[in-house]
Amino acid sequence: MAKKTVIVEQIGSPIRRKEDQRATLVGLGLNKMHRRSELEDTPSVRGMISKVAHLVRVVDEQ
Repeated sequence: MAKKTVIVEQIGSPIRRKEDQRATLVGLGLNKMHRRSELEDTPSVRGMISKVAHLVRVVDEQ
């Protein structure tokens, strides 16, 4: 069975954001505008996405 993945895209700038939000973006594999990252769909990744929901959007869930 293939693992589920989620693709997220950064839509907000980390400028003038708290350091933990910047670190969360880096943890998601994002650091510049409009970059996309494909990640395994786990509860920890979902938590990271919800923490910076105002800076990212979920493009695709497989």
